[in-house]
Amino acid sequence: MANSVVQAEKADFDKPTNVEATQMSYDEKKQINIFNGNVVLTRGTLVMHGEKLIVKQDAAGNQHATLYASAGSTARFRQKRDGGKDLWIEGYASDRIEYDSKTEIAKLFKQAKVKMLDSGRPTDEVEGDYISYDSRAEFYTVTNSTSGESKANGGRVKAVIQPRNDDKSSDGK
Repeated sequence: MANSVVQAEKADFDKPTNVEATQMSYDEKKQINIFNGNVVLTRGTLVMHGEKLIVKQDAAGNQHATLYASAGSTARFRQKRDGGKDLWIEGYASDRIEYDSKTEIAKLFKQAKVKMLDSGRPTDEVEGDYISYDSRAEFYTVTNSTSGESKANGGRVKAVIQPRNDDKSSDGK
């Protein structure tokens, strides 16, 4: 994954956030929005799906969002990446996905998976019980437990790193 350019599309940062759900509640004093039921969040090319979304906003306007999966399903997102015409990132987690707009760090919890796609074809993939992705530094941490610390008797993390071929022609010229 070290050779991948995985930065989210910069144009998405200036876009409004749209959320659809079957129910919403808002606590203005605490600056908390809670969306329930078939939640779909869209912000530019970013699309997130889950059962419940909690968005907290601090005094500076930074948002911290937690998207929860429904039972037996996953919380998931898909977003276009800078650096090419058809580059995407997808993420899945069976518990939740947390995102902090101030740090631009996404955390995926339980049976987490992140895939890089080029024209629909997976280029790189990582799996673990916890994935932290810092989009500013383009840095991943993958561990075998949801605490973020690897456990000696825990499961294994997995990575599939596809070979890079800068020569796109089929005859090698």
